[in-house]
Amino acid sequence: MANSPQAKKRARQAEKRRTHNASMRSMVRTYLKKVDAALSSGDSTAAQTAYDTAVPVIDRMADKGIIHKNKAARHKSRLNAKVKALAS
Repeated sequence: MANSPQAKKRARQAEKRRTHNASMRSMVRTYLKKVDAALSSGDSTAAQTAYDTAVPVIDRMADKGIIHKNKAARHKSRLNAKVKALAS
């Protein structure tokens, strides 16, 4: 347990950041699930719309370091391939 005042403050800050980052990761997962749901419904326009709304969120979280940039690129690439396959 933290004893000094500065260590106690750092522990408080770390916990606050951890909960915020967890919330942001959850938001990214929610957007990914929305795209998957649109893909499974078979509606290509809904899937494209869901993908277009998910991409900026994924990019923003990668820029902030919530998820790794390669993971963001992997998700976007796979989702885009599925959306394009559904459209054709």
